[in-house]
Amino acid sequence: MIKGTVWQVDNATVGAQGNWHRLGADELIIQWMVVDELAFMPGTGLKPAPRMPDWDRIAKQPWAKSVILGMAGRFSEQEARAGAERLAELSALVASLPTPLNVTGWYFPVEVDPTWQDAPALVEQLEKLPRPLWISVYDSANVGADTLTQWLTGWLPEDVGILFQDGVGVHARDAATARQYADTLAAGLGAERLRVIVEAFRPDGKGGFRPASAEELAIQINAMQGHDIYLFDGPHYVHDRLVDKLLENQQTVGPQG
Repeated sequence: MIKGTVWQVDNATVGAQGNWHRLGADELIIQWMVVDELAFMPGTGLKPAPRMPDWDRIAKQPWAKSVILGMAGRFSEQEARAGAERLAELSALVASLPTPLNVTGWYFPVEVDPTWQDAPALVEQLEKLPRPLWISVYDSANVGADTLTQWLTGWLPEDVGILFQDGVGVHARDAATARQYADTLAAGLGAERLRVIVEAFRPDGKGGFRPASAEELAIQINAMQGHDIYLFDGPHYVHDRLVDKLLENQQTVGPQG
């Protein structure tokens, strides 16, 4: 059904628990180990989080058999983009430190979209980081799949993959259109360079977000079958009751492949 989940580590989720492996998840994308100069791992020399995740426990979870490790980021997208050089330096430090996790790739959490005119300058920072390397891509301006793909192929190094945010959770597009994006990106960049981030949330009408319902999320998952799917994000939005409901409705979702 899915390949993995994303975990946007914060103080509220350091004890992350879940049953995402029941949906097929065996890979974890960790959003960051350092955010706003606060470290969720030892050895950085930065201010430590009030409580560290138990990385030994996480490493043993069936939904974290392999990990794409996010390095250093900021909660503010504007600040992350403006401070990309500093984040690249911190990310290189994070990548050099040992963890008990089975790290199979790295994620630089400075998100890009076609409205960011200076995005190609990010290449200089990407060159400082280990491979396999991933960045996050979205299209809230809805420039279209072809334009987005052409834009990325015009500057993104060929050894950097993308985590494409489907945009369904923020109502940027419907699931069928998101599938068209994924197919176009896979054709233009290569399927091996694409991972699809399915947004498992919806606006709650109060300025925040709520978990997507099983019915809402099943439509997204079903639309993306055949691509490597990751739910954003597991600890915040994909609770055990939602997993149970998705499994009950699995005949609607269908097998991945």
